[in-house]
Amino acid sequence: MPIEITMPRLSDTMESGTVIKWNVAEGDEVSAGEILADIETDKATMELQSFDDGRVAKILIDEGKSVDVGATIMVLAEEGEDLESAASGAGAVSKR
Repeated sequence: MPIEITMPRLSDTMESGTVIKWNVAEGDEVSAGEILADIETDKATMELQSFDDGRVAKILIDEGKSVDVGATIMVLAEEGEDLESAASGAGAVSKR
């Protein structure tokens, strides 16, 4: 089952965030604790880390794009899961 990575709320006043830089690419293996991206909030630039192991099936947001908190920004495939199948199970994204 695909794992949807969403834009987290990194401060109390954060309503949206901007992906400044992806530190992984589609197809990469990631482990829990690995830094996936640098996210710019209303107050600072912070690191987004993975809480799951898997492979990057799809990156849904380009660098420099802002999205609302809770929007899906990346999809991970679990071990043994087909990347294409996981990517097609991705949720909708609300871009700003």
